[in-house]
Amino acid sequence: MSFPHPGDPVRGSASGRPIMALLDLLGRRWSLRVLWELQQAPASFRDLQARCAGVSPSVLNTRLGELREARLLENGEHGYQLSPLGQELVQRCLPLAQWAEDWATQLPPRPEK
Repeated sequence: MSFPHPGDPVRGSASGRPIMALLDLLGRRWSLRVLWELQQAPASFRDLQARCAGVSPSVLNTRLGELREARLLENGEHGYQLSPLGQELVQRCLPLAQWAEDWATQLPPRPEK
């Protein structure tokens, strides 16, 4: 199991720039959801699977391994939890989440189908 490493080509970019490696990692199915759920509180595998309703055990296991290898989460006293790097990443993403909320209010309504 290996996560996208800065310096190596990643999906959508041959440059290996750190931002592209991070976006590749975060763009994988369930990665952001796992980080978001662990930002709320640490969780065991089963608890995390319940919080991420619809994720298969194999995909969750793969994502947990990648995020652990990338040092964004770790095993703690109460199960999986964000590492200090993971906590910093989530804190830095919160302004982007607020921007997205503001952006959504400025879009025209979707046409009825």
